Amino acid sequence: MGTYKLSERTLPIDDTWDVIVVGGGPAGAAAAAAAAREGAKTLLLEATGALGGMGTSGMVPAWCPFSDKKQMVYRGLAEKVFTQCTAGMPHVPPTQLDWTPIDPEWLKRVYDQLVTDAGARVLFHTVLAAVETDGAGAVDALIVVNKAGLSACSAKVYVDCTGDADLAAWAGAEYQKGDPETGDLQPATHCFALANVDMYGYAHCGRIRHGSDKPVIDDIIASGKYPLITDRHVCNNVVGPGTVGFNAGHIWHVDNTDPASVSDALIKGRQIALAFQQAMAEFFPKAFGNAWLSATASLLGIRETRRIVGDYLLTLDDYLDRRSFDDEICRNCYYIDIHLSVDETKLDKQGKIDHAKRDLHYGPGESHGIPYRCLTPKGLRNVLVAGRSISTDRAVQGSTRVMPVCLAMGEAAGMAAAHAAESRNPDVHAVDLSRLRTRLKQEGAYLPDPAP
Repeated sequence: MGTYKLSERTLPIDDTWDVIVVGGGPAGAAAAAAAAREGAKTLLLEATGALGGMGTSGMVPAWCPFSDKKQMVYRGLAEKVFTQCTAGMPHVPPTQLDWTPIDPEWLKRVYDQLVTDAGARVLFHTVLAAVETDGAGAVDALIVVNKAGLSACSAKVYVDCTGDADLAAWAGAEYQKGDPETGDLQPATHCFALANVDMYGYAHCGRIRHGSDKPVIDDIIASGKYPLITDRHVCNNVVGPGTVGFNAGHIWHVDNTDPASVSDALIKGRQIALAFQQAMAEFFPKAFGNAWLSATASLLGIRETRRIVGDYLLTLDDYLDRRSFDDEICRNCYYIDIHLSVDETKLDKQGKIDHAKRDLHYGPGESHGIPYRCLTPKGLRNVLVAGRSISTDRAVQGSTRVMPVCLAMGEAAGMAAAHAAESRNPDVHAVDLSRLRTRLKQEGAYLPDPAP
């Protein structure tokens, strides 16, 4: 590929902000709300037309567990979002904390209200295009593009909630990506919804997914009639009247930092969604015989790309030890969930994958801490990272990448950014952690004191 030199130009700049958050998924929405709640003048930049990321534009049909099987672990703003989401779904029992369905349209408004009620400003359809730095570890400004063209904006502190650590990486932060040996990334999934489902029939088709007795997904694959359905991943939930949301199928070799790769995957994902609609109609005619493919997600379901190298790297040993930290800003109890590679999928069809050993789970009441230092990129003074790209090894990223924990760490990042912005020379590495943890607890965060 050749190069093109831009002509010299002057851009308009809005430099009135204390905190700018880039990315309006669960982590970003919580970060913006928390920063504004602390009194910081806060701007949230979102590339799509809605907040919520994978729970809304990505159409993931259910929340990962909010509890450790004894109590809710993700509290504060996370609990607020969860409670308001389920309040709009009458078929969901108020006591259900795990694998709770999501109505994506309802959840969009929940996030809108969360951020705007806190006082943050949102700009939709605004994409990060470049990052300007002072060459000494501080971000000076962001170059963004929207229907107004190119412009610049700057703040005292920035929170990177892009999911891919775009802001941090473009500012020069060190990062890791994928499997350390092969470079493989977890497969993507393109979620979708089937409407006009017969709910009585659906209630009697519990053999859809892998893990059930004689799962029909195996029969669908074995039939050879649906070559785009190649693996057993077929999570599904009732998300509304006569409507079932699917987090199903895998698309391998997708890199969300490569636009061509994502574009090809979205095209394939829509084909996979149609294949599932046709397969469900054939193999479960009482439930799906008259169902239609009502929507495919506008966002591709990406599980991993970059992971920043922060002041601390959370490891599998930390996870297995259920470790607590003096500077932890939230707890996490989700299992190690690394989706199968292409070769592993072939072995899984032969029954040669031991999921009990691969998918590591905690017992009731168990969790681990996430230290603040996982949110602070080495070498950058005024940037925090929250979401799936925090500083962990690949195994732990398979746990910390999901929406409940992203909400919890987003709240902490936004609050810390606001505290750092109070300083004449903001430094996210020098935030008063005692004050931060105290404020998080005051806002309802679950932060038990670490054992001696």
